[in-house]
Amino acid sequence: MLSRKQKHILLKFFSMFSVVRGYNILFLVVAQYLSAIFIMAHNRPLKEVLLDINLFLIVLASAATIAGGYIINNFYDSEKDLINRPQKSMLDKLVSQNTKLSFYFVLNFLAAICASYVSFRAVIFFSVYIFLIWFYSHKLKKLPFVGNLTSAILTIAPFFAIFVYYKNFEHVIFVHAMFLFLLISMRELTKDLENIKGDLALNYQTIPITYGETASKKMLSILAVLTLIPSYLLVFRYDNGEMDYYFYFSSLLLLIFVIFLWRASSRSHYVKLHNLLKFIIVAGVIGIVFIKPSVVIDRISIA
Repeated sequence: MLSRKQKHILLKFFSMFSVVRGYNILFLVVAQYLSAIFIMAHNRPLKEVLLDINLFLIVLASAATIAGGYIINNFYDSEKDLINRPQKSMLDKLVSQNTKLSFYFVLNFLAAICASYVSFRAVIFFSVYIFLIWFYSHKLKKLPFVGNLTSAILTIAPFFAIFVYYKNFEHVIFVHAMFLFLLISMRELTKDLENIKGDLALNYQTIPITYGETASKKMLSILAVLTLIPSYLLVFRYDNGEMDYYFYFSSLLLLIFVIFLWRASSRSHYVKLHNLLKFIIVAGVIGIVFIKPSVVIDRISIA
């Protein structure tokens, strides 16, 4: 049996894990490595990619920066989360704001140290990245369009770091990035619909509050249609192997998303739509391994 002190420590651990959204950090690490192996550095042996210390430091710096971003976002959104997510908010409050801020600075310092071992350009990149995350959490997220656009860009920025590191400038990478960018933009706008109550109470000028739910649904429908452009290019213009089936499947799910979007009228509906978009994104990351499935075993054996 755990003692009271051990239970308290365990609860604080889960509280901090909730604040930094550890499951998202783990997903980011997996996504970056899969992107590096199958897209950015697809011509290199698997062992070389996995044992690349610079890649490891870039991924570690990205994870530390994103975790710090979740902390500062939680710091500024504590009142809003108390309205929109009361249960999660109560768990997050088990760790004091001072402790969270201490972790925030430690994580950003760790990111800078990791980047310094890679290159000076990496230090500049992550310094700017850290500042933009703070500025987004403090100011930009309260603004319509600007907040959504900034959030989507910040989300794909860690992949841009790997893209620059490997200096792979193939057009297909930009098309993949556009597809992901559109999905993330949809997710952010759906989150705004989901969080209308808290945003309205704290005077956040999000798209649903400024222009209304109907306008937001129209924008989401347009974004869903726009995803068909990179999907078409990735299926018919580029060789993505068995991942083509993912793009067919995601197009079908987005059609379902739009149908239910126009029937949605409550927060629980928007939460389900948000989860559907997250599923499409997660499935896309897993689907990366199917770009060239016949090569996977060969690369493992070569390693």
